[in-house]
Amino acid sequence: MNLRRLKAVARKEFLHVLRDPRSLMMGIGMPMLLLFLFGYALTLDVDRVPLVVWDQAGTIQSREFISRFSGSRYFDLRQQADGYRAIEEAIDRREALIALVIPPDFDRLLSRGQGAPVQTILDGGDPTTATIALGYAEATAATFSRDIALKQTRRAGIQPRVPSLELKPRVWFNADMESRNFIFPGLIAVVMMIMAAILTSLCMAREWETGTMEQLIATPVTGPELIFGKLAPYFSIGVLDLILCVCVGEFVFDVPLRGSLGLLSALALLFLFGALSFGILLSIITKSQLLASQLAIVTTVLPAFLLSGFIFPIENMPLPIQTVTRLISARYFVFILRGIYLKDVGMSVLWPEVLFLGGFGTVVLAVAVGKFKKKIL
Repeated sequence: MNLRRLKAVARKEFLHVLRDPRSLMMGIGMPMLLLFLFGYALTLDVDRVPLVVWDQAGTIQSREFISRFSGSRYFDLRQQADGYRAIEEAIDRREALIALVIPPDFDRLLSRGQGAPVQTILDGGDPTTATIALGYAEATAATFSRDIALKQTRRAGIQPRVPSLELKPRVWFNADMESRNFIFPGLIAVVMMIMAAILTSLCMAREWETGTMEQLIATPVTGPELIFGKLAPYFSIGVLDLILCVCVGEFVFDVPLRGSLGLLSALALLFLFGALSFGILLSIITKSQLLASQLAIVTTVLPAFLLSGFIFPIENMPLPIQTVTRLISARYFVFILRGIYLKDVGMSVLWPEVLFLGGFGTVVLAVAVGKFKKKIL
């Protein structure tokens, strides 16, 4: 491989990228847009659940029960309903996700030590959110019920029994249990995959469509020199994107990086190498910018979103889909990012994922070099 010819091809591609605002926008602008958009908009936290209440009792006891919900950060009391019709309208207008119906004999049932049935109505359109909201409501009602039982026991002059079992939770790695700390590392993998696959999928196809590939074939430049020269500017853009992602996570979203920045950078470059190689393989095979970009979206962008564990847990997927995810490089990089960001793990834990990324990049690049022929068919 001649270093002088390699530098000439890389310089040519650098100049093209710098003179083409669309390439710069796709390489830097689009990843940053996605980073801020998903960083602010995408969250798995369920809090401030909109709540409506139909208080048929209207007593001090029922108002105290309602205050347990309105005073919690998990619920947002929107209105007091006066019937089922008002509850239905609030849910239909998405002004409420959950509704409580307190019976007229609420105080009497509690004073007799009987269970007071409080009806809970949920909007099941989003079953995941509805299940979490129901869990919050049950926990709030259980706490209120326990406090009522303790008060009644003390009034009767009976010493309340101390429970023999008490759970003391301790959360590791994400003590505040913020979904942003879990989502953001995976978002870096998605952003880098989008940038790498789409940009490099166009570079070789563009040469064929514009007719400049014939001129390159006529030069002494070999296939590997042309491919590595084409990859150089996009590799530099990927490094810049990685730096911007880490800085945005640190200074904008306050996502803690508990692991080694050096290890993160090295493994990110390994993933970037594989993603760029796959994109240029698509470009070599298709020789069409439109077809290459469409294939890049189908084979890299969508799997990175749906099958990498970025949003949906792989363990919850059907077994055949779990098997398919083992071929998705973004899956392994998401695991690496979350391990370094949240748990400060090292190579002793990450070596299987590192081996896959290294093997994936090597095999894909070898196939790309083998597929490229310096001849006009």
